[in-house]
Amino acid sequence: MSGIYIHIPFCKQACHYCDFHFSTSMKRKDDVITAICNEIVLRKSEIPSDTIIKTIYFGGGTPTVLSIDELQLIINTIYTYYKIAKDAEITIEANPDDLTEEKIKSLAKSNVNRLSIGIQSFFEEDLKMMNRAHNAKEAKKSLSIATQYFNNISIDLIYGIPNMSIDRWKQNIQLALDFKIPHISCYALTVEPKTALPKLIEKGKIPSIDDHLAQKHFITLIDTLENEGFVHYELSNFGKPGYFSKNNTAYWQGKQYLGIGPSAHSFNGQQRSWNISNNIKYSNTLQQNKLPREIENLTITDRYNEYIMTGLRTIWGVSLQKIEKEFGDQYKQYLLKQIQKFIDKGLLSLEKGNLLVTKKGKFLSDGISSDLFFLNLE
Repeated sequence: MSGIYIHIPFCKQACHYCDFHFSTSMKRKDDVITAICNEIVLRKSEIPSDTIIKTIYFGGGTPTVLSIDELQLIINTIYTYYKIAKDAEITIEANPDDLTEEKIKSLAKSNVNRLSIGIQSFFEEDLKMMNRAHNAKEAKKSLSIATQYFNNISIDLIYGIPNMSIDRWKQNIQLALDFKIPHISCYALTVEPKTALPKLIEKGKIPSIDDHLAQKHFITLIDTLENEGFVHYELSNFGKPGYFSKNNTAYWQGKQYLGIGPSAHSFNGQQRSWNISNNIKYSNTLQQNKLPREIENLTITDRYNEYIMTGLRTIWGVSLQKIEKEFGDQYKQYLLKQIQKFIDKGLLSLEKGNLLVTKKGKFLSDGISSDLFFLNLE
């Protein structure tokens, strides 16, 4: 078991593009925090007693809407019932408008040792279009303060934003570099159903997403950050050596983890489970000391497909030796047959038994992975 993920399902307001589970009402916040602590206790039995937890990650939602005392209550519960590594990476996702100097100082005094700040853009027009709760001034101020108290900081940026010129995207990247941020996560703006974005595009209030522009942004991003000494170690993530996200790296490498909180997912190597995406039902179920989750037993094909999907996103790629050892020669031969057309096009390469996505293929990585999935075997 590599880590514990805690989902905090609250936000000040809804971003137009976000499809994660959250609520803008804080009425049930105390109940959810109590339920999260109860779930932490109840699920201790799933973990062998000698297991050392190496990462704790607070995601959401916006975890920094909680007070320091509320966050520390959850952390203390974890430390009480689990064995935590002395050098455990403890990350909290944060929004710039929550990061006052007082809040940052308090976080620095707590067990938290890594901040992941949702900047998204340093430009006012982008932030307004996405309906972010912070403004450009707060984005810069939060980093000015945070870098005084934390050296392990990651920021999120979004590319492919309508009307964002290449020059403005370069300025976004440069501002991150000016703050000497050692880890940058970048995501293409995506139109997800059940969010405000598709409706705004349909009404003509926001231009349609331009995939060609997004690809240009992506190439600019790779070239700029690699030139600055960042390692593009996962499709959306760039880190200076020693600053890769230990939590997320464990996910991509197929390690086991517990997901706590409404909508959180867990993986134990053979099963995937997920909690109900409803704060009230989540809290009420845990009041009865029951777990509000569904469990899926993964077939060998499921596990093969997941390994292809996650492996190709990383610099470690997909190991043919692992494919043969864990899934069998039939899967290996199928993969070798499927990859040839992508190798011929320069989108994939096979190096020392590891299948890797080339620079040319990175923007198409998810589509390539789906073409390599094994279907209808069982």
